[in-house]
Amino acid sequence: MLKSARKQGKQEKDPEGRMPLADHLRELRNRLMKSVLAILVVTIVAMIYYKQIADFLMHPVRESVGCGDKSFGKAAAEGETCAEITINGLIAPFTIMLKVALTTGVVIASPIWLYQLWGFLAPGLHKHEKRYARSFVGAGVPLFLAGAFLAYLILPKAAKTLLDFSPDGAGNLIPLDDFLDIVTRLVIVFGLAFELPLLLVLLNFGGVLTGKRLLGWWRGMVIGITVFAAVATPTGDPLTMGALAAPIVLLYFAAVGICLFNDRRRSRSDPYAGLDDDEASPLDDAPETVGAAESLPAPRPDAEGSAQDGGGAGGPQRPDGYDDAT
Repeated sequence: MLKSARKQGKQEKDPEGRMPLADHLRELRNRLMKSVLAILVVTIVAMIYYKQIADFLMHPVRESVGCGDKSFGKAAAEGETCAEITINGLIAPFTIMLKVALTTGVVIASPIWLYQLWGFLAPGLHKHEKRYARSFVGAGVPLFLAGAFLAYLILPKAAKTLLDFSPDGAGNLIPLDDFLDIVTRLVIVFGLAFELPLLLVLLNFGGVLTGKRLLGWWRGMVIGITVFAAVATPTGDPLTMGALAAPIVLLYFAAVGICLFNDRRRSRSDPYAGLDDDEASPLDDAPETVGAAESLPAPRPDAEGSAQDGGGAGGPQRPDGYDDAT
């Protein structure tokens, strides 16, 4: 019955290859289940090695702002700024394990759920668009991982900058669950922000935006990226904001260069590719000059013709033998 239902669903496609809404929802459900299953499998594996992963996340911060062999109270008394990562509560270790494992599952399983996202969008694309989509998925995973790794590198320096504002003689306690929340937000924000240039290139290859228009938006885009970096970064310090905004601006101009190159390539194969739907295409040749109109001699009215045309005493008058003045 399941095979017959699938065959029937395939036969319900129209001649253009479009599926009905029920098939789209069924396909979306299957793709979501596969993505969630992949994240769940990686999360379960990460639970086994959760202590090693947590140590990997805390190590740069401990090296940057940790008190080392000294207690934070003794270090504070000596005027040193340091911090200790602590766990508060009985249930906190279990909650921390879930956070670490789930974050690891989302990051490590990103190639799978990105591929499932492409698989859902692929049936609505043309053959050349599918080729581009594969390239976008292949570039999206490294960009996301590069953003996540940059967040991992920036976090120790951001923690050091923030803890320098501590008054003399005061110690710092960093709850591990709050620290992991900051790490998770930084990884997601940096990873997704690095996908912005890829989205612009996707819109350009789809014919939605041109490289010239993107280049004209550079002032607004730089301001928008800066505001986004200020709002999205959980720490709020200028170092983290600059570390997020500067690479995105560079990637934006790199995306603009790719879009301009693609527009030039497209204009060579199709000169009218850059025209809007309501924009007229230029004429190949100038129109030829039309000469003066030839004058025709006016017909001579005569009695016999007027009578035949109804121009007698009882009929309507027809000037020059025509029905009206035209």
